[in-house]
Amino acid sequence: MLPKSANARKMTAPSPPAEENARKAQWGAPGLPIHVGIIMDGNGRWAAGRGLPRAAGHRRGVQALRETVRAAIEFGLGYLTVYSFSQENWNRPVEEIADLMGLLRRFIRNDLDELVKAGVKVKVIGVRDNLQPDIRALLEEAEERTQGNSRLNLIVAFNYGSRQEIAAAARILAQEAAAGLIKPADIDEILLAGRLDTGGIPDPDLIIRTSGEQRLSNFMLWQAAYAELVFLPLHWPDFDRDAFSAALKEFAARERRFGGVTGRRCGEIVLAK
Repeated sequence: MLPKSANARKMTAPSPPAEENARKAQWGAPGLPIHVGIIMDGNGRWAAGRGLPRAAGHRRGVQALRETVRAAIEFGLGYLTVYSFSQENWNRPVEEIADLMGLLRRFIRNDLDELVKAGVKVKVIGVRDNLQPDIRALLEEAEERTQGNSRLNLIVAFNYGSRQEIAAAARILAQEAAAGLIKPADIDEILLAGRLDTGGIPDPDLIIRTSGEQRLSNFMLWQAAYAELVFLPLHWPDFDRDAFSAALKEFAARERRFGGVTGRRCGEIVLAK
């Protein structure tokens, strides 16, 4: 059986104003992005700057994630995607990987009830085949227990790599074409987007990266085609509501053209103090 059929979920191509206005009727305030992606970077450097082990930075980073999810709910965002563990992160020391997996276990066990009560719907994107059985079970539990929620869609990119995601989507389309389910000539960006892990999820309007680095690092390369990028000099453990608010206000001041000649500002936003 093919992983996804020819009738699999489809995602419209980035269609600016009309689609965006329709989505804004459902989510958030004027000028607020519907979907924010965050590359949570700088835990190790935060710890090193304080003479602490890297594990201390990761632990503080988990607290920053908790605060960010709460702020996203408060701000009225529709979707929040966090880059928690990349496929390239397997190249880190074994001890650090074990610590990161332990933090994931504790986060789900300790925070899942709060996410359920807060109306957060969790979706995990990335490869699960090479994860330990208990990790896979916890990810599935988080998705199952929150599947009826709709206040905030929290997408966790775990063991994720965008190039690998795109290659996997291409393989699915090749399998479907070979099986006669679709014609090669019918393959377009909409079909391919529908086979990505994020099929059915709107592309991010804004991507934030902490730690001062200015690159995407294999995060949502396809989906970020029209995203606004904000790079912050602070490390992830120092990211808080005020930093989040500042990034959203910078987004609101941007002019988005979507390939056209004339653009429009995202608009003014008012965030509760």
